[in-house]
Amino acid sequence: MNPSFNRRHFLAGSAATAVAASSVNAAGLAALPDMAQRDSADTAGPWTPPGVTGAGRPYNPVVTLNGWTAPWRMKDGAKEFHLVAEPVVREMAPGFLVNMWGYNGQSPGPTIEVVEGDRVRIFVTNRLPEHTTIHWHGQRLPNGMDGVGGLNQPQIAPGKTFVYEFVARRPGTFMYHPHADEMVQMAMGMMGLWITHPRQKHPLIEDVQRDYAFLLNAFDVEPGSRTPRINTMLDFNIWGFNSRVFPAISPLVARLGERVRVRVGNLTMTNHPVHIHGIEFEVTGTDGGPTPKGARWPEVTTDIAVGQMRQIEFIADEPGDWALHCHKSHHTMGAMGHGVPTMIGVDHRGLVGGLQRAAPDYMVMGERGMADMGDMEMELPANTFPMMTGRGPYGPIEMGGMFTLLKVRADQKAGDYGDPGWYAQPPGSQAREVQGPPDPAPSSPTPPSSATTSQPAASARKPAAQRHAH
Repeated sequence: MNPSFNRRHFLAGSAATAVAASSVNAAGLAALPDMAQRDSADTAGPWTPPGVTGAGRPYNPVVTLNGWTAPWRMKDGAKEFHLVAEPVVREMAPGFLVNMWGYNGQSPGPTIEVVEGDRVRIFVTNRLPEHTTIHWHGQRLPNGMDGVGGLNQPQIAPGKTFVYEFVARRPGTFMYHPHADEMVQMAMGMMGLWITHPRQKHPLIEDVQRDYAFLLNAFDVEPGSRTPRINTMLDFNIWGFNSRVFPAISPLVARLGERVRVRVGNLTMTNHPVHIHGIEFEVTGTDGGPTPKGARWPEVTTDIAVGQMRQIEFIADEPGDWALHCHKSHHTMGAMGHGVPTMIGVDHRGLVGGLQRAAPDYMVMGERGMADMGDMEMELPANTFPMMTGRGPYGPIEMGGMFTLLKVRADQKAGDYGDPGWYAQPPGSQAREVQGPPDPAPSSPTPPSSATTSQPAASARKPAAQRHAH
């Protein structure tokens, strides 16, 4: 099914949205920056504006995993952006489409990328069927620009456009999201990234050759449906990086020896221990700012709590295809039933025929674990993402959800973000099957003398009923 058709159908299906869009004053919109739109879920290359920034030292643009950077225009000394809050259809994986709310055609919305000291002016047009606001998570700004509806400002009604204006006062990685009907709007996918680059050389911020960014997000999408369940608090079943799930998440690529920065923000309802294979990294920043060098240590996993950002950096000095994933096992799977019983060790022999006469679609699964699911061609309801999917050069990877790859290559050109394909291990450097019978087990040592190992026999005693002293 054509994703663009589905997006149009979803937008047209909301009468409130149609009214909201038509009520925006056309003459007023003509004076605003363009409402840049993007439907593709592919990772866009780094966006470099004319003159790099026009307002400071050159910087290495960020690459948003399965996302893009919002264009801006200069006017009256400010960088102007235009965000449009609207219903969108996100292709979380090929053939798996989810009705969301987002910005400028996507969820997450486009990344806002500026330089420390820039005056920034953001126009926000509301095409949702209800009011909204935007909170600039982690920013230092005037109180009236903080975006908490009812506290700092009136809500942005459907069809209205508000403008936020402030100076990007400190470098770092930040987020934006609604502070209006937040449970619904964030559960529907309304979020985005904000990157502020340092204007001058910063003692705590290194130059890097690759700079990646993505948000962690979670949805509860029932098999066969398209719209997330907004009242779910913890039992989500779709876990993503930037609203994509493995194997549809783009890999992070690097040239051997490059310094790489990865910025990860968490707007889900639980923490995520993000783990990278093959390298050690340091946490060099949070949404509070750069981490002092004396507070850094080498790690391979960092836990990112709800509402937090972690900026990690490493040298890509080991060639290969390395896993990058959340270390909560259920978060590297697709949709799964929470009420599925554990059947490990249950012998189904003799039962399958009778069960299939009563339930023709019954399949034996789980008696040897769930690894068979990686190769199982089981019919699923339409628009349902499999629990485990994705294949590598040696068979099913048995992962889904919050999982992707860090691909390090000696021959990757500087500035090339293209997927180099699968890594070919040098001869003798891959785990392999041992041929022939295994070596005999070592003989058991002579048991020590009982005289030197006498132990009292273990016993358990049920306590008798008794009164406790007071």
